[in-house]
Amino acid sequence: MASGGKLSPHVIVVSLAIVYVYFSTVFVFVDQWFGLRSSPGIMNTVVFTAVAIMCIRNYVVAMFTDPGRVPPSFAPDIEDSEHPIHEIKRKGGDLRYCKKCSSYKPPRSHHCRICKRCVLRMDHHCVWMNNCVGHANYKVFFVFVVYAVLACLYSMILLLGSLTVDTQKDGQQPEGSYRTVYIISGMLLIALTMALGVFLGWHIHLTLQNKTTIEYYEGVRAMLLAEQGGNVYSHPYDLGVYENLTTVLGPNILCWVCPVSNYIGSGLRFRTAYDHPHGVFKTTTTTSTSSSSSS
Repeated sequence: MASGGKLSPHVIVVSLAIVYVYFSTVFVFVDQWFGLRSSPGIMNTVVFTAVAIMCIRNYVVAMFTDPGRVPPSFAPDIEDSEHPIHEIKRKGGDLRYCKKCSSYKPPRSHHCRICKRCVLRMDHHCVWMNNCVGHANYKVFFVFVVYAVLACLYSMILLLGSLTVDTQKDGQQPEGSYRTVYIISGMLLIALTMALGVFLGWHIHLTLQNKTTIEYYEGVRAMLLAEQGGNVYSHPYDLGVYENLTTVLGPNILCWVCPVSNYIGSGLRFRTAYDHPHGVFKTTTTTSTSSSSSS
């Protein structure tokens, strides 16, 4: 289990938002537009419920899955020619070592000041899940955002459709409690769709390059330093679009939208663009000693 994943004000807000969007969509928008007992009403209810279940399922799995712990016995093997990349500190050139955890850091890991430990392939600390997003739960977190965007768009379409039908029937805007539901839902769905849409676009961009949020900002600094020295910076974990997708989402395309991450491996080593059967020892200097951020 994760060190996070416990109830917090942010988690309660997300849970209430999910419950409100679901019930308003099914028992107001679908009912007003089609009627819950009609064939279109039943079909839309079933489809929206399936999307909502997958959204909730991925959210819960991402929230309660440990993002990845560094084994106490971990030590980098600098003589391993099969994995030539070993990350080092930006200053001093030593192998990355966490003084707070009193252990070496595997590649792509960072110390989270909120979780108070190092997290494998750390992306960020998400206050909305009360958990870090890292190696073991990044995929289900990504899929959760996908389903959340789909659910918001679907609910928005049903809201607009039911509002149009009500207006045509009565010649005026919905009255009473329904008007309040439409106003609150419209404001909530617009805000959620815009925020989650931008967030999803950002993580699609990162996934296509096989980067974490932390690595993106480190890469910006590394690129500037490389340009000053007349060099070109290349992200070492960028294996090409398709390989990047399968590295993050898994080799089976049919499982990309499922809340499973059984393929991910130990999280202590990752394929790089420099890997080959008889590699030569190399290092990268683009990693920080500790990082933590919030979504």
